[in-house]
Amino acid sequence: MFVAGSNPVIILTSGTNRVDTAAVGRILKSEQIRRADANEARAATGYAVGGTPPFGYPAPLMVLMDRDLLLHSRVWAAAGTPDTVFEIDPSELLKASGAQVADIKE
Repeated sequence: MFVAGSNPVIILTSGTNRVDTAAVGRILKSEQIRRADANEARAATGYAVGGTPPFGYPAPLMVLMDRDLLLHSRVWAAAGTPDTVFEIDPSELLKASGAQVADIKE
């Protein structure tokens, strides 16, 4: 999870890719993009860092999905705890999360 200005943003990306914060800033029209701290992440999502799922938050959040995830036939995502994951087709993940697809890897 990241923060753009003062707004929380969920970013879905492959574990092998790093988020390009400058690209995210251009998409969100914000010059200040940073990783959320643990308290900010829990306040926005209801989940601890490391277990934050890609959907199911107490209030709607902006979600960006790196285009590379759509190259996979299946992906794994956090399922609410740091040691729980679930398998999903990336196109289903896109629908379920309401994400905007973007090129956001370094």
